[in-house]
Amino acid sequence: MQLSFEGKVALVTGAASGMGLATARAFAEAGAAVVLADVREGLAKAEAQKLKDAGHKAIAVPCDVSEEAQVAVMVERAVSEFGRLDAAFNNAGVMARIAFTADSTREDWERVIGINLRGVWSCMKYELRQMVRQGSGAIVNNASVGALTGNPGIGSYIASKHGVVGLTRTAALEYIKQGIRVNAINPGLIDTQIARDVVSGDEQAYNEIAKSVPIGRAGRPEEIASVVLWLCSSGASYVVGHALTVDGGMTIAP
Repeated sequence: MQLSFEGKVALVTGAASGMGLATARAFAEAGAAVVLADVREGLAKAEAQKLKDAGHKAIAVPCDVSEEAQVAVMVERAVSEFGRLDAAFNNAGVMARIAFTADSTREDWERVIGINLRGVWSCMKYELRQMVRQGSGAIVNNASVGALTGNPGIGSYIASKHGVVGLTRTAALEYIKQGIRVNAINPGLIDTQIARDVVSGDEQAYNEIAKSVPIGRAGRPEEIASVVLWLCSSGASYVVGHALTVDGGMTIAP
């Protein structure tokens, strides 16, 4: 998909790898100045440098999205460096440790909700404030097909992703009249480390799951990136508060 973001500024969290990195690269290749935010500062800096070496505008910002003060600094840094914020992909997330509900721990619950849900809220809070000042912007939150169903053993993850969709829909209604569109995506099985974490790194189990997807494979991070860019583009100008499922047919399979 060929979309132009010339003169625009995009922020991506969880940008050091996987869907976040693919999206940061796609924004840069489409002409945007890109802020790569990640708790893994060294990896984010290395990827930002690669983009700069290729002639793009990019900076890396260390950020743990579960820490609101760090999120505030992240958005402030993006605006101080590039002058505005036009698009944001709130992608940073973690998988729950496998445990049935009665056996899960408060520590793991707080970790997963803190990053996957409260982190998205914190990012939106500061992104929206900047976009309101501008009178324009687009935000895409990364939810999951887990927002559409249940999944034994990862209750906190499923709850967090349901929450992301609800938060997305609410913010979309709150800010659309101020020129800001908020949407979400529900990725299915995408070829990333977090997908392998679900099966504790068991490559054979991962491959079997991938084969069971109706399309016959796991999705590529770049396929998610193209959806995010479209949702942030003028081509999606009438798409508001939608959670777009991108799953190779997983959720419609019998």
